[in-house]
Amino acid sequence: MARYELKLPKMGESVAEATITNWLKQPGDHISADEAVLEIATDKVDSEVPSEVSGTLVEQLFQKDDVVKVGQTVAIIEVEGGVVVDAPSAPASIEQPTPQVAAAAVEIEKTVETARQFTAAPVSSGTPPTKEEYHNSDRFYSPLVKNIALQEGISMSELESISGTGAEGRVTKNDILAYVEYRKNAPQQAAPAVSEPVQSTPQAQPVQSQPVQQVAPVQEAPKPAAQAEPAKVPVSVNGQDEIVEMDRMRKLISKYMVESVQTSAHVQSFIEVDVTNIWDWREKNKDKFEKREGEKLTFTPIFMEIVARALKDFPLMNIAVDGDYIIKKKAINLGMAAALPNGNLIVPVIKNADQLNLIGMAKAVNDLGNRAKAGKLKPDDTQGGTYTVTNVGTFGSVFGTPIINQPQVGILALGAIRKVPAVIETPEGDFIGIRKKMFLSHSYDHRVVDGALGGSFVKRVADYMEAFDVDRDF
Repeated sequence: MARYELKLPKMGESVAEATITNWLKQPGDHISADEAVLEIATDKVDSEVPSEVSGTLVEQLFQKDDVVKVGQTVAIIEVEGGVVVDAPSAPASIEQPTPQVAAAAVEIEKTVETARQFTAAPVSSGTPPTKEEYHNSDRFYSPLVKNIALQEGISMSELESISGTGAEGRVTKNDILAYVEYRKNAPQQAAPAVSEPVQSTPQAQPVQSQPVQQVAPVQEAPKPAAQAEPAKVPVSVNGQDEIVEMDRMRKLISKYMVESVQTSAHVQSFIEVDVTNIWDWREKNKDKFEKREGEKLTFTPIFMEIVARALKDFPLMNIAVDGDYIIKKKAINLGMAAALPNGNLIVPVIKNADQLNLIGMAKAVNDLGNRAKAGKLKPDDTQGGTYTVTNVGTFGSVFGTPIINQPQVGILALGAIRKVPAVIETPEGDFIGIRKKMFLSHSYDHRVVDGALGGSFVKRVADYMEAFDVDRDF
């Protein structure tokens, strides 16, 4: 029997890790080639990991909610016959290590054993944590961090208080080891029994001055978490209420929305647009377009084409903010906010939107929209956006105040198209007529986008819409 290592596949240039959300196969289950074995999730996209071979799943190397790096082996599949594919190193190579490797292994074992003995004593209060306890958190912890916390007897509340220095504030190996060192030193200054022998030696004076240097930087870790945590308002619940936990995607959306509002100074500009020409042109050409190109022609690709054109006129709307720096983006990558069947939101990105004609834009919009609804988006499909458009008119909203998709600086909401009475100016005079109109709602980051720029941009979009050529071809 050959053994095949199922690895976490590469999911785009900007994706380095994913979280296991569900195992679809259990040890002992038969797996067919190209059959999904587990479900994973990145920050915005959920997807499946299929097996490239047929066989039997013999081992799961990670558990649900574990964070796995791209390229790591997540499972072992036993394949009938054939050669070993991506198999682990042969036992023979492990049984005969070089002298350098053997010496290093002995030193590591000594270090681990010393660390266990050294840190076991301070951690004696309370009930020791269990492995299950670390799964009851919305915060991501790597298996290594969880194992260190379990071995050192760090409670869930302590782990939550540690400020991480990793991506998105995650606790790294160095963070938790620094906390362990802090816990190890802290009791020595608090317990008088420990300090008495030290005072009897000439080195007692410098020992008292050192804790000020060591403890101060380590104490910074718990403080930001405590200060950032808002006061929770108690919620009244009775027997008729139903309590439903947010799914992972909703938790992420909630987190990103709050962070965006806390990061950007949101300002809105609104403008009403006459889109009668666009309405009439689409009604005239949508059947012909679908017959010739095999794609449905909605209003979205038309509007996206116009927004991309306006961004070329106002490149300072196509920027990102990184601390005190402004990054001017060369590519115009339009995010297209889309609602999923479960009510969640996702923003696939149309890359180089300014280089697409209407046909290319329609194909891109339909492809991303269909794959979003089917849950077939790849992680890279939601990366690299420089500006976002959301169609709130789909749900009948006239206008809205959308939240900026960080680190972008603007987002445009398209309202519902309505038939309204309007004053029509002609050389023969003004008269009242029925027109198709909609509102554009432009949210922008006032830290870097002034009202003149934000207002001028949305006005340019409106001008392009109203000047739409009814005789154009597609």
